[in-house]
Amino acid sequence: MTTHHKDVAIVGAGPAGLMAAQQLATKGIHVTVFDGMPTPARKFLMAGRGGLNLTHSEPLETFLNRYRSSAPQLKPIINAFPPSELIAWAHSLGQETFIGSSGRVFPKSLKTSPLLRAWMKRLNELGVTFCFRHNWLGWEPNTYHPSPLHDKQTLMFTDVSNNKVSFKVDATILALGGASWPKLGADGRWVPILKTNDIAITPLTPFNAGVIIPWSQTIKENFAGHALKRISLTVGKETSFGEAMITKNGLEGGVVYHLNTAIKQTLTQNKITTLTVDLRPDLTLQTLEMRLKKPRKTQSTSTFLRKTVRLSKPAIAILREPMQGNLPTDARTLAHCIKHTPLILIQLSAIDRAISSSGGIKEEELDENAMLKQRPGVFIAGEMRDWDAPTGGYLLQATFATAVQAAKGTLKWLNNEVMPTEKEM
Repeated sequence: MTTHHKDVAIVGAGPAGLMAAQQLATKGIHVTVFDGMPTPARKFLMAGRGGLNLTHSEPLETFLNRYRSSAPQLKPIINAFPPSELIAWAHSLGQETFIGSSGRVFPKSLKTSPLLRAWMKRLNELGVTFCFRHNWLGWEPNTYHPSPLHDKQTLMFTDVSNNKVSFKVDATILALGGASWPKLGADGRWVPILKTNDIAITPLTPFNAGVIIPWSQTIKENFAGHALKRISLTVGKETSFGEAMITKNGLEGGVVYHLNTAIKQTLTQNKITTLTVDLRPDLTLQTLEMRLKKPRKTQSTSTFLRKTVRLSKPAIAILREPMQGNLPTDARTLAHCIKHTPLILIQLSAIDRAISSSGGIKEEELDENAMLKQRPGVFIAGEMRDWDAPTGGYLLQATFATAVQAAKGTLKWLNNEVMPTEKEM
């Protein structure tokens, strides 16, 4: 059976939805992409403000291990669409890439907008139709039960005028994202729709999020917006190295995001926990102690710390925080404080400020083609699925790879290569 003259709806115009649309349109499928926002890929554009980190150049086995507990389910999906394929895709749009000093891969423009413009141009050339300001309501009652002969599905939306409209399609890919940055479109409103249709969902919670710390007024008023560079953070047995940004409410940045899993596990056991900061992870305790034994002469404590052990003003403020400003004068004790500054951590930042969300449609709800077992002909891509990924290119790589998997599964469905089981029919 040919896939020509088949109609597929993709709900969600983020990177997962757009990638799935390209994969299908290239095969001659008529694709209509629906999105509640007035323009596509708003969160994707936001992600590129600091330089669009597409993927990572490290060996694939190392790359896959970064997904931790999500690695088993993502390994075959990413193996089928690895970082090399994602880089080749960017190049096919005329967007050359480069590898940064950390091994991360970026477009040479370091921006999302040139890539997105080229991508939308390609999708328009392939005949993809876009319906913006369309919010998905689910399926028309009593019409969604595709038979083994693949009857059409009827999807319901509200349009720009808030009128209810319906669309009949041969298959659907849902790529609605998680629940982080709802103002940009990822608002999690799909959760109750799928729960009503008996789809099991792990609750959406913040991931790649900052932490809430009850700072003193000194930190809030004088150091919010300042960076802590070349530090390490430890929660339990997990340690992360990098840079953090002080905010009025706590800390943000990659060094914090990499500890999110450990933080969530610890907070599950305790309402609050301790975040230990090493302000000079490159120096041993003994080296610090030796330097701090030097005569201070007439220098203030802050000046002495800046010149002797090269602590920045924000780092000194953090060092003073647990001791209400009173630092020990003994060199060994002070060195220990620099290496082990304890901060009280209350919780992760709210989900609407997180880079991504944890949770989503449980893996057991999907077959090997990313199709919902209870809703044949409906495929899932991107952050809607229950997997976690750290920043550094891993989040986008998995998003794109799951979109490719969903598109391939859709093609099989349209070609009658995927059939519902007796339980699903």
